[in-house]
Amino acid sequence: MIDLTQSILDRDNLNLVLDNLKLGIIAHTPDRTITVFNKEAQKITGYLKEDVIGRDCHMVFQAPFCGKKCSFCDTTPNFTSGTKEYPVNIITKDGFDRQLEMTVSAITGKNNEFKGVIASFKDVTETFNLSLKAENLSNFAGIIGKEKAMQEIFRQIRDVALYNYPVNVTGDTGTGKERVAYAIHDISSYGNGAFVPVNCRAIPEGIVESELFGHVKGAFSGAVKERKGRFELADKGTLFLDEVAELPLKTQVKLLRFLEEGSFEKVGGEKKISVDVRIISATNKNLKDEVNKGNFREDLYYRLDVIPIHLPPLRHRKNDIPILAAHFLKEAE
Repeated sequence: MIDLTQSILDRDNLNLVLDNLKLGIIAHTPDRTITVFNKEAQKITGYLKEDVIGRDCHMVFQAPFCGKKCSFCDTTPNFTSGTKEYPVNIITKDGFDRQLEMTVSAITGKNNEFKGVIASFKDVTETFNLSLKAENLSNFAGIIGKEKAMQEIFRQIRDVALYNYPVNVTGDTGTGKERVAYAIHDISSYGNGAFVPVNCRAIPEGIVESELFGHVKGAFSGAVKERKGRFELADKGTLFLDEVAELPLKTQVKLLRFLEEGSFEKVGGEKKISVDVRIISATNKNLKDEVNKGNFREDLYYRLDVIPIHLPPLRHRKNDIPILAAHFLKEAE
């Protein structure tokens, strides 16, 4: 009886300590059953403790709470001891977007056996918004700039990372389209997967379909073995199609079919392959003009240009030049 009373007291004291922390705390077992959810976690997410305790952390919220960045998104957990830190965007119970900074650690027993994970997180949404409003955020996800146009780019990156809609980044050569694409990937639910960039201009027209979708053995002369394409390599991650306006019309048809169905066939193959890939495209051309010229399919244009982001050239944001110069000088030290 004394041991039971002491156990209850220890548990109550632990809950009291956790509820007085100014960080959200969530913990779960190896099978993702939530065991701890403190007051700050309730405040940030809008979910009550009784809503989540004893439930799967991938099922109780509107999306996996980790943003699909933890090691429990596959059937077999593969979480090694240590600490992971990453940003994550969530949607609260009331439907509001919040940006969090999360730290995740393994819970181990006396004999170093794996018992689950514990995560602490804080809401940095208001800090981020205030920095944007004051236009004093000069570095976001490795992108440098304080001009108002760049603050809007930072806001767009944060907002679109929440969703899996195709993004089309436009801008002159050298404006940082790939950096923006990677930033979206990194803070999105696909950030734990691969970021696979493809320069569509650099691939010879005769092999572009094989490069993107792969081929089976014997599909053409020289295809001595089956090969994965970029779509398969980017499964659970992001495929970045740079210079997408340069894709041949035949390949555009196959890309359109993938965007509609979520599956494709390898060159020379008959089996449909399904992958979970986020598509981000980029071009320094006006795609609408390319449609009018007959160089780009109109239906594909509307599929890719769901969320457009335009990057201004440096000549239109001259106030960023000193900041960029200081950044590169520091890098060179």
